Amino acid sequence: MAYGTFAELAKRAFVDEGFLLVERDGKRATVSAVSALTGLTRKDVSRIRESEALLDGGASQRYNRAIRVISGWINDPAFNDASGEPAALPLEGGDWSFAALVRRYSGDIPAAAMLSTLQASENVEVRAGNAVLVERAYIPKATPLEKINILGKDVGELVHTIGHNLEVLPEQRFFQRKVSNASIAAATATEFRALSTRKSQALLEEYNAWLTQHQSESDETVGEPLRYVAVGIYYIELPEQEQ
Repeated sequence: MAYGTFAELAKRAFVDEGFLLVERDGKRATVSAVSALTGLTRKDVSRIRESEALLDGGASQRYNRAIRVISGWINDPAFNDASGEPAALPLEGGDWSFAALVRRYSGDIPAAAMLSTLQASENVEVRAGNAVLVERAYIPKATPLEKINILGKDVGELVHTIGHNLEVLPEQRFFQRKVSNASIAAATATEFRALSTRKSQALLEEYNAWLTQHQSESDETVGEPLRYVAVGIYYIELPEQEQ
């Protein structure tokens, strides 16, 4: 990753966390307040906040809809084959088609537009007139700024978890663990990367299926506002001299 990209991700993480901290303290979350808290210039805070607002209605919406479609394809028995795997779906026709999947999980977006999005991200291929899910993990093929806005959210959430764990009692801490080893040969690292990718994807799909089954259809449950929850997994590999 280029330094400029990392710097932008870090700034966005600081800005997101800054607004959360100011609001949590019961204060008015202004650009000036976040600038004072983070050490970033007011110009940077304002620019990042404005760019996120512009992109939230576009790239983030496309991202969320694509995730919902893939999740439904994986977890909804109506779109699985006899072995419980995502079925190869006819593009159009009836209740068992890619168009039906998109209608159920992505609202009013045209099926052709969603197909184009998932083909561009190399998640879906069209074979003999059927849509086939070939990659379960969705990473958008978007502009650099859109990628930073979407994937950079993960950085902000990790920073938030770390900050939370530093401030609360041990029994209130969020789960935060890792496993690492500094004595792994390159070939073995490649093997471990494949292993961790396979197992991590399976675990995230299990979590996603549970959350989908338990999600609320209203804005409140038993008089309480809903919560946003997430579990993230990352992989890192560095040459010995960079450890």
